[in-house]
Amino acid sequence: APTVAPIESAEVALKSKLDQPLEVEFTGDENKQRGNWTGKMDFMLSCIGYAVGLGNIWRFPYLCYKNGGGAFLIPYFCFLILCGMPLVFLEMSFGQFSSLSPIAIWKICPIFKGLGYGMVIISGIVCIYYNIIIAWTLFYLVSSFRAQLPWASCLNYWNTDSCAQRSSFNESANASIANASQMAVAANVSGRKVTPSEEFWKYRVLNITSGIEDLGGIRWELFAALLVAWVLVFLCLVRGVKSSGKVVYVTAIFPYLVLILLCIRGVTLPGAVNGLKLYLLPKWHKLLELTVWADAAMQIFYSVGAAWGALITMSSYNRFRNNCLRDAVIVPLLNCGTSVFAGLVIFSIIGFIQSETGSPIEDVVDQGPGLIFVVYPEALTKIFLSPVWSVLFFLMIFTVGLDSQFGMFETMISAFTDEFPKRLSNKKILITALLVAVEFGIGVICVTRGGIFVLQIMDWYSSTFSLMIISFFECVCIFIISIVNHSPVTYGPEDNKYRYPKWAINIGMCLALMSLLPLPLLAAVALYGGSGSLPERIKNALLPSPEWGPMVERFRDQWLSQLSSQERIRTLACTGGKVEGFDQHGSAVPGVAGVHGKVQREDEEDICLNPESSLKTVFASKLTVNSSAN
Repeated sequence: APTVAPIESAEVALKSKLDQPLEVEFTGDENKQRGNWTGKMDFMLSCIGYAVGLGNIWRFPYLCYKNGGGAFLIPYFCFLILCGMPLVFLEMSFGQFSSLSPIAIWKICPIFKGLGYGMVIISGIVCIYYNIIIAWTLFYLVSSFRAQLPWASCLNYWNTDSCAQRSSFNESANASIANASQMAVAANVSGRKVTPSEEFWKYRVLNITSGIEDLGGIRWELFAALLVAWVLVFLCLVRGVKSSGKVVYVTAIFPYLVLILLCIRGVTLPGAVNGLKLYLLPKWHKLLELTVWADAAMQIFYSVGAAWGALITMSSYNRFRNNCLRDAVIVPLLNCGTSVFAGLVIFSIIGFIQSETGSPIEDVVDQGPGLIFVVYPEALTKIFLSPVWSVLFFLMIFTVGLDSQFGMFETMISAFTDEFPKRLSNKKILITALLVAVEFGIGVICVTRGGIFVLQIMDWYSSTFSLMIISFFECVCIFIISIVNHSPVTYGPEDNKYRYPKWAINIGMCLALMSLLPLPLLAAVALYGGSGSLPERIKNALLPSPEWGPMVERFRDQWLSQLSSQERIRTLACTGGKVEGFDQHGSAVPGVAGVHGKVQREDEEDICLNPESSLKTVFASKLTVNSSAN
């Protein structure tokens, strides 16, 4: 009795609170300890600005062109609906419910707390090189305030003998045929010519070395630009969401205004239609390639911002009853729509370059820094009032990068202050300054002459597969919580509920396990039936079976042509198919047209069961191809 009374009194107190009318509007912060967004638009624009990053401009258009044009939009929007939106909703509702950032939020399931640290580490690494890109952008922005853009000609001190404008490439080649004295010019032209914009990027901005082994000295102009970039980040985040929530009204809206202006100018340029055709005309056969679907999935994970921790952080400053489902639909749709729209802008300009210079599209289209700092600046030199358009373009890139930086950096700040609230909650300015100093110090290595090589490693490895793995375990955690909190089945209304006996519940659990039992059993069978050591068996069991692939023959042939030589031989050997002429290393024999043969070897079974070890042996000695003309 003594222990029941306090519980009952607490229940009565709770019921009296719940019976009170809910406040519809709050005049101040609902969360007095952490604060809230000043208004709903602050949060919405912050999420849009964070999600719409450089990847929307420098990566998506290239992926769309490479992976089937308009056909690529099918897997892209499929993954948006099936993966992107649910993950955004999960993280927004997660953060809004708990009002905690990515580390402290794992009070829900402490064993998964490492996911929070993983998110913060990803954001921290990306913040370092994102501000390097912002520093490059500031360099180009300052360089644009001239009557003639410095990357418009080959008459600068940093240019080399290889420098030539694209329009002069073909002219020089044609002129070289006129007489013998120009044959030397033809020989020179036959070598690789470099555009002024590429030389400006390599020799003026980066002053690049030969590789990561030689970092060279610090580029002091870039050092100054990086310092300015970090000071701006500090000033915008010094008061947390109270200050960044106001800055995004400029930084999130301005890029759209510039994109609209660039789109209007781009589509009115000669040759723009050809570029748009390359971008949008669907190549349906590309949908048969698994790499297209993989690229679409990767771009969605990278673009919508799931698993970075920023969505959890920003939504943690929402009011408790904010409509996060609406936000989780609007933000990803706007983000992906921006990617498609940015592609229109990029490819209208690429079509213009192609028509002006006659260069093959492969020589013009690019992704990553090459698009923003080489291809697009070159295009701007050919447009009337090019310095004005250059200033607008690099201002847009600057604000796009800064928006994403806000979300990622606030993730780190909030992670530490929420994890150690007693010590750090009132020292946010100091924490912000300290993190800025640390990230700036690490980033200095990227503004050396060989810094681009360091940045490429950071960009390539820091946030690719790790994002999907963290997202996967986020879902696993929520799944485990639903199992732990599972309540046994009942029947009937609450006041007259029938509760099943324990033996009946056990039967129900057996029904649930029946569909899961084959997973470990058949995995064990696959390992037992393999050959080689246990690591080799595991690796081989993870490879596709030789019978895997499209069933219709013409589609299967098309798919096989995309495989590596060794995988193609393994597939055909294990399924009794015919093999093109290959050498002992599994490479196609050059000049063997219309020659086919069948793999014949005594231990053919080994190549199917243990491809890792047996293929090397096969290509070294035992593989023979009986050739015969078609």
